[in-house]
Amino acid sequence: MMRGDQIYVMREWLNFQEVYQHHGIDCGDGTVIHYRKPSETIECTSLETFALGGSIYIKPYATCFLPEVVVHRAQSRLGEQQYNLLSNNCEHFATWCKTGVNYSDQIQDFMPYLGAIAPRQLSEPIAQALRTSSPAEATRLLNQALADVKQVWDDLQPKYHQAREDMTTWERVAFEALKQGREDLARAAIERKLSAKTQATQLQAKLEQMASLTETLLENHRARA
Repeated sequence: MMRGDQIYVMREWLNFQEVYQHHGIDCGDGTVIHYRKPSETIECTSLETFALGGSIYIKPYATCFLPEVVVHRAQSRLGEQQYNLLSNNCEHFATWCKTGVNYSDQIQDFMPYLGAIAPRQLSEPIAQALRTSSPAEATRLLNQALADVKQVWDDLQPKYHQAREDMTTWERVAFEALKQGREDLARAAIERKLSAKTQATQLQAKLEQMASLTETLLENHRARA
C-alpha cells in the first residue's frame, strides 16, 4: 500500500460475514482517513483501527489524482458528518478523493443482496447476533440495521410513488391521443405506461422486503428482551 491509495476491508452486517466493503484513503504514515462508524464522521485513524483485524485491499484505478492531491482532498473533509448509506457513504467519499466523482459501486448491489434473502431466512442469523451480544451491543446492532433499512426505504418510496403517477399520466395521454385519432401516439403512451407499471411493481416488491426485514429485526429484538 502507498500514500494516496484507496483501500478497503470487508465488514459484516449483523452476523452476515463480508457483506460490504469499508473504504478509506491511506495517508502513507500508518493512518487512514475514512467515514468511521458508529460516529459517522470522517476521521483519521490508525490502520489497525480501520482494519479491525481484517485484510486490507487496494482498489485499482486506470486514472486518478496524484497521491498528494488525493490525501489533500481527504484531509479537506475531516470532521464531516453527512454520512448517507445511499448517497454519501465511505466508498462515495474515498472515490471522490481519488477521482473527483462521488460514486459507490457496492451500493448498486445492496438492494439485490437484501432482496435475494427472504426475511424468514434472516431470522436465525439476526436472532443469533442479538442473542450473543450484550444488551447495549444488541441495541446498537438493531439501530444500525434499522437505520440502513430506513435509508433504502426513503430512497425507494419516492421512486415508487413517481412510477405510479407516471402510469396515470401516460394512461391519460393514451386516452387523449385516441380521441384525436392518433393511434401511433396512443401506442407509444401505452408502452410508457407499461414500463412505469413494471418499475412500480419492482419497487413495491423491494419496499415489501424492507418492511418484512424491519418486522424481522424488531421481532427478534423483542424476543431477546
